[in-house]
Amino acid sequence: MDTLLGATYLAIAAEHWLAQLAAENNPAIQDFIKLCKTAKTAEADLATMPKLGLDTGLKAIHPLTNAELPIWIANYVLIEYGDGAVMAVPAHDERDWEFAQKYHLPCKQVIKPKDLNTSIDIQQAAYCAKDGVLINSAPYDGLDFNAACTAIIADLQKLGMGEATITYRLRDWGISRQRYWGAPIPMLYCQHCGNLPVPEQSLPVVLPDVAEFTGHSSPLKTSAAFYNITCPQCGEAAQRETDTFDTFFESSWYYARFACPDQTRAMLDSRANYWAPVDQYIGGIEHAILHLLYSRFVHKAMRDLGLVAGDEPFRNLLTQGMVLKDGYKMSKSKGNTVDPQDLIEKYGADTIRLFVMFTSPPDQSLEWLDAGVEGSYRFLKRLWAAVQQHVTAQVAENPGMTGSTSTASVHSTSVGTDPAQTAMRRKIHETIAKVSDDMGRRHTFNTAIAAVMELINSLNKFSVTSSVDHQIRQEALDAAVLLLSPIVPHITHCLWQHLGHETAIIDTAWPQIDTQALVREYNNVVVQVNGKVRANIDVPINTSPSELEQTALEHPNIQKYTQDKELKKVIVIPNKLVNIVIGA
Repeated sequence: MDTLLGATYLAIAAEHWLAQLAAENNPAIQDFIKLCKTAKTAEADLATMPKLGLDTGLKAIHPLTNAELPIWIANYVLIEYGDGAVMAVPAHDERDWEFAQKYHLPCKQVIKPKDLNTSIDIQQAAYCAKDGVLINSAPYDGLDFNAACTAIIADLQKLGMGEATITYRLRDWGISRQRYWGAPIPMLYCQHCGNLPVPEQSLPVVLPDVAEFTGHSSPLKTSAAFYNITCPQCGEAAQRETDTFDTFFESSWYYARFACPDQTRAMLDSRANYWAPVDQYIGGIEHAILHLLYSRFVHKAMRDLGLVAGDEPFRNLLTQGMVLKDGYKMSKSKGNTVDPQDLIEKYGADTIRLFVMFTSPPDQSLEWLDAGVEGSYRFLKRLWAAVQQHVTAQVAENPGMTGSTSTASVHSTSVGTDPAQTAMRRKIHETIAKVSDDMGRRHTFNTAIAAVMELINSLNKFSVTSSVDHQIRQEALDAAVLLLSPIVPHITHCLWQHLGHETAIIDTAWPQIDTQALVREYNNVVVQVNGKVRANIDVPINTSPSELEQTALEHPNIQKYTQDKELKKVIVIPNKLVNIVIGA
């Protein structure tokens, strides 16, 4: 609902009455509807199947803007979902985006990230995050997801155009499969007693090691020792159930079983309550609509049975985006897949990992670009070169060294008042703070990698002329390598050793923030002339507006633009900006 102002077309199911109306005298639409009726309708299939559509020629009126929107029949819309009609917002929905790209329909961005450092391009992928604020949606601009939904629903109700409703899409879940490799269903059938559970003392039911696969029925029926059993109630001949559980059923409670895998007398014990609920769940769209639903169902059943205490199995969900090539999801049927082994042999696994993490936030689609892989490879080479240059410089300063030696940790008190040293250490610890937050709380690995890249760029500009400078450079490289280690573990393991550390990087603690290093004694102030940036100046914290104005006016770069010009006005924003307005 928050994206209502971003709707650019209406997508309807082939069975919708409007589709039937459009098809009355249109053979092309009639044929397309027949095609849609033969397609798969499972959620997982809808998420991955090629998006197909046909313009009905009909128009819908936007309830808030009165704009005319084209009505398309789309094969990814189900008649069972709502009323079989969906407002399409390509800029903020992956299916709508893929459809709009294919048929050249407009994409209107109406949500932007709250984090100004996060850049998005809706021409490359839909922005589907729920933590943004509205834009291009007057009068709702600036509202977040919840506030926008509340305001838009209220306005629709006032106009008599709609109201808030809850839609349930639950279906029966068939948990049995006619195959050998699922978990046995502990039931048996007796001709006299009917269906009975296997007695508790006979649990667990164990599948036979050998079974004959005929391809016609469950191979368990061919194992007489497994299939034939004595009825525990009447003593007559009985047969075991040969269907097995769907693998989704077993994986729906594995998170709790992992906490107590050595428990042989019960499904779970108290350790399940200690570890559950799971802090972070990461999965694809098919997991979000199947596995998560099943897990919640099973978890609540186990709760009612007293096996677990909490109401929910998972605290947080991160639904990862899809990998696209030439605008489409990679698939063998389209022939647009990339063989990772070829890339690994050419660039190494770390390069591929870095590219995937850096190119897109994990919850958005990733457009595969070979040039991006090259860029990731070049960065890792620069990182390697920076470490080797540092190690070589250490050996040159200490000829008796036979290898690299880690220098002592640097603290703000040992740096003194050298502005370059202070700025470099601030950059180090600002990077540690940002990467820690991006990886730990936000899961925006792309911005975390970008922050480390900025750190390396700053380090390459940092002049090393003293032993303290060497220590700061060591600290920066230590931090960069540690921060990248979860993403590129192989190269960072080697670089950590080259930097003189005896322990493996995987056994090393995450770098800590030196809060004293983050304290700023100077602010970098932007100086503009008639709105254009002409200089950046460093001034002490809390410099008065009048002193800041005088410093800006006396700066050589500024005097080049103001000399012999009429000074009309000086606008000062303390600690941030000076804008000098001059006449012609």
